Amino acid sequence: MSYHIYGIGNALVDKEFEVDDAFFARTGIEKGLMTLIDAEQLETNLARLNADYGLKKRASGGSAANTIIAAAYFGAKAYYTCSVANDETGDFFVADIKAAGVDTNMDGERDDGVTGKCLVMVTPDAERTMNTYLGISTELRDHHVDEAALAQSQYAYLEGYLVTSDTSRQAAIAVRDLARKHGVKVAMTFSDPAMVQFFKDGLVEMLGDGIDLLFCNEQEAKLFSGETSTEAALAAMQQVAKHVVVTCGAEGALIWDGENAHRIEPHSVTAVDSNGAGDMFAGAYLYAITHGYDAAAAGRLASLASATVVSQFGPRLSAEQHAPLKHVL
Repeated sequence: MSYHIYGIGNALVDKEFEVDDAFFARTGIEKGLMTLIDAEQLETNLARLNADYGLKKRASGGSAANTIIAAAYFGAKAYYTCSVANDETGDFFVADIKAAGVDTNMDGERDDGVTGKCLVMVTPDAERTMNTYLGISTELRDHHVDEAALAQSQYAYLEGYLVTSDTSRQAAIAVRDLARKHGVKVAMTFSDPAMVQFFKDGLVEMLGDGIDLLFCNEQEAKLFSGETSTEAALAAMQQVAKHVVVTCGAEGALIWDGENAHRIEPHSVTAVDSNGAGDMFAGAYLYAITHGYDAAAAGRLASLASATVVSQFGPRLSAEQHAPLKHVL
């Protein structure tokens, strides 16, 4: 087997800013949500953020990309399918993801266009607000999929954000179907409550007749299932996935591994930036279960890793921060 995880998702370069609540009042940007914006809104908002606050950090991003890079830093062999343009931002993304040891379909000729960008605005309460310009990520298509790499993987990992574009959603479904064809397990994340709220039919299409592993937070689980309690939502999600992970923020996580339920204890930290917490949880979890650990051990690692990432600025940890966390396994 060549890869532990084959991911497919948006390829974005995150531009992170520390802002105050007054910024949202001035601009009318809705706090706490991921909002899709067009090129004109991107330029306007970026100019305001640069003028008022200054850029804090730039990194290759996208939900699944963060997850795949985290898994790779823990020691997984990973591949990432995405779409970036033949521009400076695309060059940065490819160099960044390759530096993490992740193979990608973008390591070669790329189409002309504009690489996607995400403006990440973090407030003093550690909440993150995202304005995303998808750019050429909306052009992610079936032909970007590397069937040979997928066939040699243990898990395929689908990003829920792909639901917003017809072509990228179909590419994700193609990965799911090819994974089934080659006996590869399928994992998926809902990515954001807005995806469940506004694109539920598309997510149902991506889930098909059920997947092997689903990651969601409690708000997403409740929205999808219509249940009001987290426990009932977890039970309902077992209808669409054999193995379900529901993250509960500062309360830890609930996991159904197909046979038993596990409550994963949280780690008490001072949150600085919640951006990337769910992505890190999934990356650590996928690393652990593809390396012979059970759901409880995977949950322990994922809980510690996500707590560590929210205690600093940015959606990922540095490469050297990963290995010491593995003591909880």
